[in-house]
Formats: sequence, C-alpha cells, structure tokens
Amino acid sequence: MNQDPAAPVSASPSAPVPESESGSEPATAGATATTSESESGLRERKKERTRTLLREGAAALFAEHGFAGTTVADIAACANVSERTFFRYFESKEALLLPDSVDLFAYVEAELARRPPQEDPLDAVCNALIAAVAPFAASSLTALTHSVAIAGDERVVAAQLVQLFADFEDRLTLMVLNRLPADTPGADLRAGVIAGAALSAVRAVLRTQRRRRANGTFTDTPPASLVLEAFAMLKQIGSTAQ
Repeated sequence: MNQDPAAPVSASPSAPVPESESGSEPATAGATATTSESESGLRERKKERTRTLLREGAAALFAEHGFAGTTVADIAACANVSERTFFRYFESKEALLLPDSVDLFAYVEAELARRPPQEDPLDAVCNALIAAVAPFAASSLTALTHSVAIAGDERVVAAQLVQLFADFEDRLTLMVLNRLPADTPGADLRAGVIAGAALSAVRAVLRTQRRRRANGTFTDTPPASLVLEAFAMLKQIGSTAQ
C-alpha cells in the first residue's frame, strides 16, 4: 500500500551519540584536569614556601650565631621541618651562605638596567650594588659579615662564595659590555675589569667585617657606608693610575 503523501513521515530514531562526543565526558575530563592543576599548583606553592622559610631561617641564624654556630638541625627546626626535608631542598648549609642570592643578584641587575645609559659604567655598577645593600642587609649581607670558619678552616666556605660571585660576575660583565659604546677599544676586557673590580670591592667589605668581628674591632657602621667607602677607594685608585 502506498503511503499517503500528506501523512507525516515518522522521524527515524536518533542515532546514539558516542560517549566521546557527548558533553559529559569532556566536562569530567576538564574538571579532573583543573583539579590536578590546582593540586599541582598547591604543591609548588608549599615547596616554595618551605624553601623560603629555610632561607630566611638560615639568614637569621647565621646573623645571630654565625655560620659555625648554626647547624642544619637548627635551620630545619626554624622552618619547622625535618633534617631530611632540608636536604631535599639544599645540599648543605654552605648552599645557604647567600640564602637569597638569586633575588640579590636579580635586584642588582634590575637596578643596573634602570641606571641612565649615559652614566659612567663603573659608577652605574657601583650605584646598582649600593642600591641592593639596604634591602638585603638583614639577610645575605649580614650573614656574610660573621665568621664562617668551619673547624678552623674557611676554605670550604670561601670556595662557595667565590663560585657564587664568579657566576654573577659573568652576567654583570655582559650587562656592562652592553652599556659601553660600540667603538670602545677592548670593550670586553674593560667590561670584565669593571664588573670584577666592583664585586671585589664588595667582597673586601665582607671580609673586613668578618675580620673586625673576629678581632673585636667591629663597629655598627651601616653596610652601605662601608660599600660607599670601598667604591670611593676603588675610584681613587683608578684616578691615581691615570
């Protein structure tokens, strides 16, 4: 029998939508991914918080008791973690001699980048370093003015400090080089001398403060004043050489 053309054609049953194309599965996957990312972010924040507490605790303990008078157990207890946890973040307490070295050196770099381009390169580097004294006086810089002798031997600690400063000196040299006119004779050597001399002056201040503490002649002269004095001597040496 022929179908009545006027009669409505029955709609065929809808084909089942594959589960992978339905809205429910992506939503579930998205929610899972979001939760996973949230948990991952929380873990990273907790790790960074622990790292910060260890750095701050070490800086405070070094400043109060000196390097030799501070143990890994002391630092861990200050951050309310175990010694085992401490070693997940740092290889030794020597790694915390400059507890905020990354921030310190980044601060100097940012300050140097802000100095006027026409400023004398040595003046620019010295002013950038001076600007970093106050913000970090209560942490790295204070810790390094204390005796760091380990069983009567400073060589282990000295090597650590030399490496930290050497790594930064390379970066500072490149920044100074970029400030020099393109036609500067021996620009790469000049940049290296400027960066090395400025950082050597800072190291001289830290060593002098440690020696003064050791022999009882230490005074409460602000670190910034000593750094300024050291840079003035450095510039005087340069002027005399000319």
